Amino acid sequence: MIKIPATVEGLPAITRALAEGISVNVTLIFSLERHRQVMEAFITGLEQARENGRDLAAIQSVASFFVSRVDTEVDKRLEQIGTDEAAGLRGRAAIANARLAYQAYEEVFGSERWKALKAAGATPQRPLWASTGVKDPSYADTRYVTELVAPDTVNTMPEATLEATADHGEITGDTVRGDYARARADLNALASVGVDYDDVVRFLEEDGVVKFEKSWEALLDGIAQRLGGR
Repeated sequence: MIKIPATVEGLPAITRALAEGISVNVTLIFSLERHRQVMEAFITGLEQARENGRDLAAIQSVASFFVSRVDTEVDKRLEQIGTDEAAGLRGRAAIANARLAYQAYEEVFGSERWKALKAAGATPQRPLWASTGVKDPSYADTRYVTELVAPDTVNTMPEATLEATADHGEITGDTVRGDYARARADLNALASVGVDYDDVVRFLEEDGVVKFEKSWEALLDGIAQRLGGR
């Protein structure tokens, strides 16, 4: 798979790549609205691929929905608000956000539009939980694994999180479906104390793009140095 960021500019590129038969990891998804736009781009791309006569079964995609960075940013804002009510909401944003993203996934891939593509051999764009390492040591080190277990998902764990899960993670089955109402209530509670969800996810997307760009530039610099040393 190639990686394409889930920015507004990246959406048409996602569709174009899939229409050409190229499998895509859509990365840097933070918001529920953007996730729906990504799934729309995926389905449109597969529809175009079908029109182009491509084998839909050969095209794969994941939607990388970032988790821990949401808690890190929201918790920082809650601390700045400084009330007891705000403090009681720490650590609830990221899991709630991810669970509602899975609810959207179920809705989109249960639609008649998707069923037509599935009948033609397509496989769904799987939700991928990214950024699942715990940044706050006061939280359980496996929370972004054990609290986000659901069918057809992928969890890309850092090595420390993988080892922690293998050592003491308690996987008790599906921990996503059935909790949608509580997830929505958690996001509503954050709004009620003054945390602007739209501003949080906008900041995280912009910051994520900058970090990816710096990593790409560092890679190019490293290659240039190696080539120059030959």
